[in-house]
Amino acid sequence: MKKTTPAFTLSKEAMITYGYEVVDAIAEHFDNMREKLPVASGSREEMDDLFLEDIPAHPLPPETVLQFVLEKVMAKSTNVAHPRAFSFVPGPSNFIGAMGDALASGYNIFSGGWAASPVAAELEIVTITWLLKLFGLPKKKGGGIFTSGGSMANLTAIATARRVKCGDDFSNAVIYMSDQAHSSNIKAIRTLGFRKDQVRIIPTDQEFKFGVSKLKNAIAKDRLLGLFPFCLIATAGTTNTGTVDPLSELAAICKQEDLWFHIDGAYGGAAILAHNGSTLLKGIKKADSLTVDPHKWFFQPYEIGCLLIRNHTWLKNTFTEKPEYLRDVEGNTSEINFYDHGIELTRRFRALKFYMTLKTFGLNAFKEAIDYNIELAEQVEDLLRNSRHWEVISPATLAVINFRYNAFQKVLSEEKLDALNQYISQKVIASKEALLVTTVLNKQVVLRMCLINPRTTLEDITDTLSLCEGFANEYLEQL
Repeated sequence: MKKTTPAFTLSKEAMITYGYEVVDAIAEHFDNMREKLPVASGSREEMDDLFLEDIPAHPLPPETVLQFVLEKVMAKSTNVAHPRAFSFVPGPSNFIGAMGDALASGYNIFSGGWAASPVAAELEIVTITWLLKLFGLPKKKGGGIFTSGGSMANLTAIATARRVKCGDDFSNAVIYMSDQAHSSNIKAIRTLGFRKDQVRIIPTDQEFKFGVSKLKNAIAKDRLLGLFPFCLIATAGTTNTGTVDPLSELAAICKQEDLWFHIDGAYGGAAILAHNGSTLLKGIKKADSLTVDPHKWFFQPYEIGCLLIRNHTWLKNTFTEKPEYLRDVEGNTSEINFYDHGIELTRRFRALKFYMTLKTFGLNAFKEAIDYNIELAEQVEDLLRNSRHWEVISPATLAVINFRYNAFQKVLSEEKLDALNQYISQKVIASKEALLVTTVLNKQVVLRMCLINPRTTLEDITDTLSLCEGFANEYLEQL
């Protein structure tokens, strides 16, 4: 029989050459990011024309495939790490984290159980413990797990709350959240089998904070109806406005009413590192469970979310299963199998990039970056308030600010002002000079900036505002 080359292999020399090209491309991406446009676009037809083909039966040279990917995939993707990517929640990322991901993938480390990789499990324990300390949660009794993102962390939290508070019967259970809570919580609730009538959406106040009085009334009414209030979801940094709910007040209600207190801090939790972080997030340490997203304001590459929990046994008691094929790898009780603490059995080594980044740059670098972001947003607010064109709708809060163009010299209806600001956003995105989209606050279409990228400068913002003003004039001339 003819001897063949093993499948899926390259020579060492070929791998080194290929690897250097990949690393060079990533390094160039970080180094020259400012010279590139942040926005990419393409219709389904355009994408099909570029990529749609039959599955290839025969090989191509690795270099050919790599160059195609660099030119047609990477160069044509929206860059959420760009200094002028202001929308949604940007992902600033960092080179060390990216290399950590490359190592985790290159070595193909399974991070589900201790026996498969004690180092991976230990580094997850270590980094989770660091986070528990930062947020004032119990280090010995507390625990947590890295997830794909905040959505999975919220799902894991609500599943745990249901198990601890309701057992197997949750038919009468009620869960509470504000109208500014992240949509992932609704998805999680639906996924877990709760009915729509088991969810209470509590209106927020004029500052977009959880309405405490309305919450108390809703809980009292539900108890009179014979229902079982069991969980409250607060937000530390809403996506729309960066608002932090009154966490201490909500914690007191949860204690009095015996509710599980979950805080979704996927966006704003990292602000605990700000110089006044303990004031900004007062009450966060009272959470039963807390979601934070390292791939947001901890500057990690996608994907890494995190759930922290006051008592690690709550996770284990919720998710542990004992299939026969895992009976030989259980280990002792101190050797954590993270597949027993969440939904995923197969898990990538997410802790590595976070560990490497913290070790390389140190915690003070994170503190300085977050303080810079918060101060930058406050500078932008001052600039907008001193302008004759712009109206601040929601003030700078945890590096998020909402505003709209208001042609004060002209009397325009609310409908026209909404259309004007939508037009500005559409034209900015079409120009590809910045990523700036709208949201809706107080029934008004507004422009929203999320400024968590430490590479973003005030000049990036003033240039973008000048661009916006040009498009606003263009719209007004058409009236």
